Amino acid sequence: MQPLEPVINYLVDPNSGLKQVITEFLNAVMLFEAYLQSGALPYERSPQRKAHRNGTRSRTLKTRVGELTLNKPQFREFPFESSVFERYCRVEQALLMTIAESYIQGVSTRKMEELVKNFGLNRLSASEVSRLCKILDEKVEEFLKRPIEVKIRYLLVDATYFKVRCGAQYKNRALLVVVGIREDGLREILGASIAESEDSGYWMTLFRNLKDRGLEGVELVISDAHKGIQKAVESSFVGASWQYCHFHHSRAVLESIPNKDKQEIADKLKEASDDEMKMQELAKELRDRGYDPAAETIDRFRFDLWNYKAYPKAHWKRIRTTNIIERINKELKRRSRPVGAFPSDQSLMRLAGCIMININEEWVTGKKYLTMDVE
Repeated sequence: MQPLEPVINYLVDPNSGLKQVITEFLNAVMLFEAYLQSGALPYERSPQRKAHRNGTRSRTLKTRVGELTLNKPQFREFPFESSVFERYCRVEQALLMTIAESYIQGVSTRKMEELVKNFGLNRLSASEVSRLCKILDEKVEEFLKRPIEVKIRYLLVDATYFKVRCGAQYKNRALLVVVGIREDGLREILGASIAESEDSGYWMTLFRNLKDRGLEGVELVISDAHKGIQKAVESSFVGASWQYCHFHHSRAVLESIPNKDKQEIADKLKEASDDEMKMQELAKELRDRGYDPAAETIDRFRFDLWNYKAYPKAHWKRIRTTNIIERINKELKRRSRPVGAFPSDQSLMRLAGCIMININEEWVTGKKYLTMDVE
């Protein structure tokens, strides 16, 4: 097959073409995995070779675009291992089960019914859905209860909201997420929970759970300015400093600025983000221009914007915001778009947990996020 053929097919017929694009991509991922595990390309003579190819084996993978037929490489000396089926399938299954639960509970819309038909979920019984959900729930529970074995210097916390069915109503539920930057420089998703709000009690319960699992060494906690988080941090991490996320701070300042001046003030906030004196000068300018609420926001948090400067300068850019949690939030929103609203808290945590497991695997096996042994 020519390299551009799947793309051309997608442009001609997006529905069937997308299956071909995903199939070719996942096959390419497995070929690369085979190269890493064998130590050589097919037919390549190399002293680093650890295994010889033994053809491929057809494997099917159920996805939202339908069932894919993939070519899984085989080795003579030992089994070939691929992350494609485990990781891709884990999130897809969680999404599939969310849609199935909604359908079975009778909360489906026309859009949901169309998804059900495309997935072939009408062939799944309630008992089959329950069995598959249990398998995924156990994996998520194991992930959220695992021991925290490395000290955490920086803790980043944030929450994002989803619609969840509660009886006959749909309510906003907060997904609380905690990420740590470890003393070895790697990132790790430490925990998550679903709550009715961001009140301090919910955060304190989550922090207590993390401590019970081994969390220690926290020196700086980065978050937005929600009073519940601030109170919980103050009570739970005595001796640690609280850092107001610069992104959330800028957004709070700009809330009361008219649209005609927003870009100008945003640029000035960015320029003052590393300079306390410039930030105070900006507060005075805003007050002189009649933007008192924006100036008061700057004044109120003047002592909470600069705690990151007590740490190595090489770390500043990454410990003054909660941006690393944004990838998690964006992926959760993207994946949950077909669902619209979740049928239960458990269904939300199932999908969120599977996504977080995948992201965390990348983080703890990838490059260091920070170099810790710097001045």
